[in-house]
Amino acid sequence: MLNEWIDWALASIASLDPLARTLGAAVAILLETSVLLGLIVPGEMLVIIASTAVASPSDWLAMVAAVIAGALAGESIGYVLGHLLGPALIRSRLGHWIGVERLTRAEELLAERGGAAVFASRFLPVLHSLVPLIAGLSGMSYRRFLAWTTPACTLWALAYVSLAAVSSASYRELSRELQWAGVLFLGALAIGLLLVHFGKKWFARRFLEPGTPTSRGEADRRASRID
Repeated sequence: MLNEWIDWALASIASLDPLARTLGAAVAILLETSVLLGLIVPGEMLVIIASTAVASPSDWLAMVAAVIAGALAGESIGYVLGHLLGPALIRSRLGHWIGVERLTRAEELLAERGGAAVFASRFLPVLHSLVPLIAGLSGMSYRRFLAWTTPACTLWALAYVSLAAVSSASYRELSRELQWAGVLFLGALAIGLLLVHFGKKWFARRFLEPGTPTSRGEADRRASRID
């Protein structure tokens, strides 16, 4: 029964137009990363769902490229909004809806860690929508911002797309011979998501907690080589 349900779900996703599916994942992560919709759009989950239909190296490459582009576009929107609107945006209804505490936390992280906060925020809930806004508001150059966020978006896309693609491909192979392949599929997906979860926590400890090696001074020294 479980195998039948999973077969139906995977087949339904795979039946969608490949271009629409790939672009849909890119738009979903763009909207999630954008400060305007980042707190309500489940972009990460939609990327995972779309990536279960990856069936070839070219599909995988296209999905990874699209998700990277979507994430960079969304973060760039947040940066531009912060740069152009600045404090007025924070004082607006949108700023009150986001919450002073969340904005203050993002501002503190950026002040303490510089570019490293931009990198790590990609892997942290809520902050990946707010830090780009604060980066634009703070006057950080876009070149420096992009230099930190591009590798983060790339690692993020590789992890999420590969997790979903490998799990679904393994399930399709096992389901031909095992009645309980669905249990293995869900278990592997759960383990993968747990690894991603603990990976996010590691990034938080490594880059954002006080006393870690990546201090603001070190981040600024790195950035000075880029600017």
